[in-house]
Amino acid sequence: MPQSASPIRRVAVVSHGRVEAVADAIPRLQAVAAAAGVQLVFGSEEADKHGVTVDPRPDDADLAVVLGGDGTMLRALQRFLGRAIPVIGVNYGRVGFLASLLPDELESGLARAFRGELDTVELSTLEVTVEGVVHIAVNDVVVSSAVPGRMVELGWSLSGEHLGKQPCDGLICATPTGSTAYNLSNGGPVLVWGLDAMAISFVAPHSLTARPLVVPRSRVLTVENLTRDVETMVIVDGHAVGSLKAGEVAHVALGEEKALIASTPGVTFFRRYRDAFG
Repeated sequence: MPQSASPIRRVAVVSHGRVEAVADAIPRLQAVAAAAGVQLVFGSEEADKHGVTVDPRPDDADLAVVLGGDGTMLRALQRFLGRAIPVIGVNYGRVGFLASLLPDELESGLARAFRGELDTVELSTLEVTVEGVVHIAVNDVVVSSAVPGRMVELGWSLSGEHLGKQPCDGLICATPTGSTAYNLSNGGPVLVWGLDAMAISFVAPHSLTARPLVVPRSRVLTVENLTRDVETMVIVDGHAVGSLKAGEVAHVALGEEKALIASTPGVTFFRRYRDAFG
């Protein structure tokens, strides 16, 4: 994990969708920032939520601070993709695996972060092409039945090498970041942050032999809907982006864009894993 040594001057704020969830956190954050000589940067949505002034350069920052859970962290990681702006989170959600600080650590943790005491990790992303459009996922790409309760049959191949067809409820392709989300609850493997790989697992496969697979950057996953009368949905980080009729395909590969997640020194992936799931 590379460690930042430069003090932070401008900090973008991204917060939970429910204002009341972080009502006490905003003045605490403002106090820490004032003491450190840090300017807080609020985009229009955040400024409206918290009654502060909109910054004309909301994406010009040295660091992004998230007050929220994993969903808010994903939103921030997506927003700052490719901008070399690390994202650090204070957990105001439920699991909060992506956040490195607890609410009672806000002052002490962010004071360290604003001094430049940060460990950062580059997170791989996925690119999925569906209906001729490329979408970027930080967490995962899911291909699932568009009809609840209806099984689908999916064909799959890696870089042109056909691997068969599988009756199932769907398929998950996860980054290391997303490996501890839907992939984990589906029995898929956990990938440590920093690995440049993706995990593929079927959801409720009608099989005794279907097993998850970890795939390196050099491979492109092609998923085909082989079900005559049921469409499949393509979902990127929890949001539907398209559908596949019978015979249509989606392509998934590790993307060129990188997200940058930050934590205070000592808050490692393995510590988070132990605390969240141990």
